[in-house]
Amino acid sequence: GLMGAYGCAIISRNTYVPGTVSSIIGKEELETFGFNKFTRRCGKCGNNCLLTVTEFSDGRKFITNNRCERGAEEENAHIAKPEPLPNLFDMKYKRMFSYKSLPESEAKRGTVGIPRALNIYELYPFWHTFFTSLGFRVVLSPRSSREIYSMGIDTMPSESVCYPAKLVHGHIAALVKKGIKFIFYPGMPYEQVEDETADNHYNCPVVATYPDVIRNNMGEVFGDDVKFACPFLPIATPKRMFQRLCEEFPTIPKSEIKKAVSAAYAEDKKFKADIRKMGEETVKMLDRTGKFGIVLAGRPYHIDPEVNHGLPEMINSYGFAVLTEDSVSHLGKTNHPLRVIDQWMYHSRLYAAASFVREKENLELVQLNSFGCGCDAITTDQVQEIMFAANKLYTVLKIDEVNNLGAARIRLRSLMSVMEERAQKGIAHTAPQDRQWFREFTPDMKKNGYTIIAPIISEFHMPLYLPAVEACGYNVVLVRETKSAVDVGLKYVNNDACYPTIITVGSLIEELLTGKHDPNKTALIITQTGGPCRASNYITLIRKALHEIGMDQVPVISLNFIGLEKHSGFPIDIPIMLQFIYATMYGDLLMRLVYKTRPYEKIKGSTMAMWHKWNVLLGNELARRKHSSFAENCKQMVKDFSEIPVADEVKPRVGLVGEILVKYHSGANNHVVDLIEAEGGEAICPDMLDFFMYGFYNATIKNRYLDGTRMSKFKNNMLIRIVNHLRKPMIKALHGTKFGHPTDIRIMAKKASKVVSLCNIAGEGWFLTAEMLDLFDEGINNIICVQPFACLPNHVTGKGVMKALKELNPSANIVAVDYDPGASEVNQVNRIKLMMSVAFRNMRGEVPAEESALLETAATDDDCNGECANCRRDG
Repeated sequence: GLMGAYGCAIISRNTYVPGTVSSIIGKEELETFGFNKFTRRCGKCGNNCLLTVTEFSDGRKFITNNRCERGAEEENAHIAKPEPLPNLFDMKYKRMFSYKSLPESEAKRGTVGIPRALNIYELYPFWHTFFTSLGFRVVLSPRSSREIYSMGIDTMPSESVCYPAKLVHGHIAALVKKGIKFIFYPGMPYEQVEDETADNHYNCPVVATYPDVIRNNMGEVFGDDVKFACPFLPIATPKRMFQRLCEEFPTIPKSEIKKAVSAAYAEDKKFKADIRKMGEETVKMLDRTGKFGIVLAGRPYHIDPEVNHGLPEMINSYGFAVLTEDSVSHLGKTNHPLRVIDQWMYHSRLYAAASFVREKENLELVQLNSFGCGCDAITTDQVQEIMFAANKLYTVLKIDEVNNLGAARIRLRSLMSVMEERAQKGIAHTAPQDRQWFREFTPDMKKNGYTIIAPIISEFHMPLYLPAVEACGYNVVLVRETKSAVDVGLKYVNNDACYPTIITVGSLIEELLTGKHDPNKTALIITQTGGPCRASNYITLIRKALHEIGMDQVPVISLNFIGLEKHSGFPIDIPIMLQFIYATMYGDLLMRLVYKTRPYEKIKGSTMAMWHKWNVLLGNELARRKHSSFAENCKQMVKDFSEIPVADEVKPRVGLVGEILVKYHSGANNHVVDLIEAEGGEAICPDMLDFFMYGFYNATIKNRYLDGTRMSKFKNNMLIRIVNHLRKPMIKALHGTKFGHPTDIRIMAKKASKVVSLCNIAGEGWFLTAEMLDLFDEGINNIICVQPFACLPNHVTGKGVMKALKELNPSANIVAVDYDPGASEVNQVNRIKLMMSVAFRNMRGEVPAEESALLETAATDDDCNGECANCRRDG
């Protein structure tokens, strides 16, 4: 084919068989040989590839630039093809978007536009039915394409978010271009419950909250005449869903909404039943005919031809049936508990589908993974374990906006070849041998003096947590801070896991591998929030690493206050909770005092000497569980630090916000506070205790907007009141001083609600936005937002809000810095230095707001080489 493309004369038509005429053309044909080359569009799928066609004098064609096998169908017309087997990707896509909208003349309530993106691929049947029942004409954005992608590229705040999320901007722009004046795109923190045995039913943090990104970054596109509605709704609870939709559409009679909601749920159920029937019929047909199929498993939006780049058609052209994960997931049963926390609903389907496939000889599973999907750092390893436990194959394909799928084609053809060879040799799956990963930390372990190894979270807090826990009868040691911990983490953790995961797991495993601790008398401990962020699965990644180093006997203690994993030897009772609260408050106060004093000290080292004095004193008090002196200690600490001689000068104040570990762990943020101070600034880091208060307050938000219970709200509000009461002496000691004081979490929530929905509950969520707004109110306009590369929540409430924050505060000087094992430290330092230079010039009144904004946007994307969306927009 390559020779033919360049006009070479030797062309093989068919494989030569002895005793037959050669397929090489003869002398006479060679003399009349010729070819013509031209380009045309394929048009057989949404990619609409620009094909290069070489047409030879005998009528045959050679086609290049096709992204899938369908583009080369004319070239291979002379080759006998097997009868096509079902392609459920195509069938589901057509079934999903087959709904007919009302004519404009019959739409009594006008037109509503819905973008063909992310959670709409799960819920379009629901929303089309709902709005049609209410008398709206539903207009869907066009099929995804490169043109659609390009339409929204200038409004994307994050270059590292997944391709399906980037496409949302183009779909919204396409609806506006169509003249749609009302666009509906809801946020969905939770999906419907499909597996009662799963740990939760969260949505992916990006899928759940991306409507807020659109709201905060496409204002110019909407203008004044387009209404963009993006309510956060509780789809899992029909009764609560009805109530919330009544709130969102107050002018529509409740009776009509109730009828529409009922019809929507019924159609959603019918649609899913149809997909399951497709799966059942395809599986029966494969069993009957002895043919093979591949379950191409991913998210609902992976049926988008622009996202999957024609992979289903490619597989189908090789004579294999293609099934979706949700077409067979109901046929499988996940063997809970899994190693991971089964908390995302789409992934619950994935695990169930894998559990079904591993028991079928004529099926294999291929997992689609969009680049930048942090959740798949968890799911890929788990699915591999499910498949390998039954001696089955496992393939994962990472896809993004790049459509060169040569490597994917090779891997798929290799998989198919192995499937056929295994069938010929009679290699079958085995009875699944699933492992039991949980090992409880028991009272006997505590009694026998087990050593508990804890990771470093913050240099100010960990030295106080140590005596606080030891006072409760535990023997705790902290890991050492080493550069090599990252290398160890990369060895034992999926490389798509976030930077905090790699550092945390790496440091714990490195400490175990030193040989200083007997693995038969050692345990590890890690915090666990239970939220939709992948951080809830740190504990599961640690267990996997322990297995790989042959130390399965080491228990991993979950430190959580929401009743997740429970260890009888480490109960989270009132005494230990009080110890943690007081240790956290002391750590927050010391951090606040040190950061305010150290940049101005006249005697070098005097601040840290004072810190050391109080660190020892407070450690001794916590070791004795002495809390009665808290008020006096706070008062005296403030007095002592106030008396340290300082220079009378003004420095730029720089707020430090972001992901909790990267924000507080100097090793994780490459000592960013030291850099700020070295550059002549003063760092301000919000209190750690407020992150936990944010978690408590989320129960109120869930009860108000989603389907959280009143009891959960009551309990968590009690915790907020208790903590506020305990912290009151500290706030009193700080009141009226130069050190400032923390803001009540309820006030923080009101501030954040100006910019983002408070239903952003993944990771730092709305609290990250609140921290930046709170800093603005304190007169701190310079902010560094530190985050792990591709941190899902920070796409929405970090980078995703910076444009809106700039509009609220034109003096804002914000830089987002990504941290990753492969990130360039020079790049990080240079961007922070650029921010500092703008801060100094702003302080002197030298930088106009427009120039400051340009400098900020030019420094938001790693290694963009002038090609990122911000640079293209700003020139």
